[in-house]
Amino acid sequence: MSSEINPDDEAALNMRGVSNLEEARTWLQARNIGDIECVVPDVAGVPRGKMMPTNKFFSSNTLTMPSSIFAQTISGDYPEDDDRFQYNPTDGDLYFKPDYSTLTIVPWETDPTAQLLHDAFTKDGKPFPIAPRNVLKRVLELYDAEGWKPIIAPEVEFYLVKPNTDPDYPLEPPVGRSGRPEVGRQSYSISALNEFDELIDDIYDLSEAQGLEIDTLIHEEGAAQMEINLRHGHPLELADQAFMFKRTIREAALRHNIYATFMAKAMSSQPGSSMHIHQSILDRETGQNIFNSADNEATPAFFHFIGGHQHYMPALMPIMAPYVNSYRRFARDSGSPTNLFWGYDNRTVGLRVPSSSPDARRLENRVPGSDANPYLVIASSLAAGYLGIKKGIEPDKPRDTDNSEVMSKLPRTLLHAVDEFEADDDLLEIFGEQFVATYRAIKLEEYETFMSVISAWEREYLLMNV
Repeated sequence: MSSEINPDDEAALNMRGVSNLEEARTWLQARNIGDIECVVPDVAGVPRGKMMPTNKFFSSNTLTMPSSIFAQTISGDYPEDDDRFQYNPTDGDLYFKPDYSTLTIVPWETDPTAQLLHDAFTKDGKPFPIAPRNVLKRVLELYDAEGWKPIIAPEVEFYLVKPNTDPDYPLEPPVGRSGRPEVGRQSYSISALNEFDELIDDIYDLSEAQGLEIDTLIHEEGAAQMEINLRHGHPLELADQAFMFKRTIREAALRHNIYATFMAKAMSSQPGSSMHIHQSILDRETGQNIFNSADNEATPAFFHFIGGHQHYMPALMPIMAPYVNSYRRFARDSGSPTNLFWGYDNRTVGLRVPSSSPDARRLENRVPGSDANPYLVIASSLAAGYLGIKKGIEPDKPRDTDNSEVMSKLPRTLLHAVDEFEADDDLLEIFGEQFVATYRAIKLEEYETFMSVISAWEREYLLMNV
């Protein structure tokens, strides 16, 4: 096979994505790719799949895997059957079809390797309703039916930490090029970023090789806490990019003997990590932002979009904050939202309207944690806004004061959140009974697993005192 790319072959020149199987063949041959990672994002956002030689992929690109990959907890366990969830006793196969628009290389592999995201289907060819990419596609179909085109821009925070191979020990900031770890908080510090220049260069290089577009990278408030801002675009494409960025950042960090973690609350003395979602909606025919009127005023749809978030976000918290650890992030005066108020350019409320030109009017959902599945977070946030517009839900008045110590509406525990999630009929209609029942069962099983572990706090304060 040729090791040079024909400059006249537009498909082969693409860093990311082709249209069909034949273009994929040309793309892979031009790069002398020997293996393909066939990747499926699971409910937790973990990459699942199979590695196969390129020749095998082209001889039979039908990929099957057991349906149980979408019923696993984060610890690899499976929920017990209950009145709503029943595990498939035969664990039959699902069929996975490649989305050729996601084809790109795996730049950290030593041998030429490609990666390709796949979608899950049942044996009769229907989209499998629990697969996160299908969940997002289902919500996007609702927008498409209205003639709307949602635009998304995620911001994902993460920590760099020293390698930690013993979970009994707390995480610590890594040592930078100065030979010293960070101890204070360094929001937007260029010097603090420069401590990890070589790692950041690797993040940019690995991202560019995959055709992933970084808008900005900044140092956040916490010690060795960073934030990646992605360029705005189509929700599915941005969910794919956020999913792939997590893997890329972890791989870049490992090159430097550092861990990158997306835990919502990685260190008790440091701020939590979020995944903010900026959202606007265009009219598909005119290209105009439906949140902005002809006289550059906010439209009723904009306010109803906000109202939908205020109304449905409590029930969507198992998706926005999917683990027990996630709820440690929501603390008074912590920089994380503790309420569902909204306001203009106010970072102490859960729903912020950033300063912008009228045409760029948008809502920033500040509630999700960086530990959440980006497909499910974007689907849920868009679902809340969609329901708000369709039902004409009015928001309360905007807040222009400091609300960082106000605890309002948001569930404070995973169990409380799951109770609200499974009881909401509107969300059940959008996501479907099979997804709601399975997701609920997974979260309850994860909670039981957590409760089986005795924490250091319990040994510290209960051992000799009670």
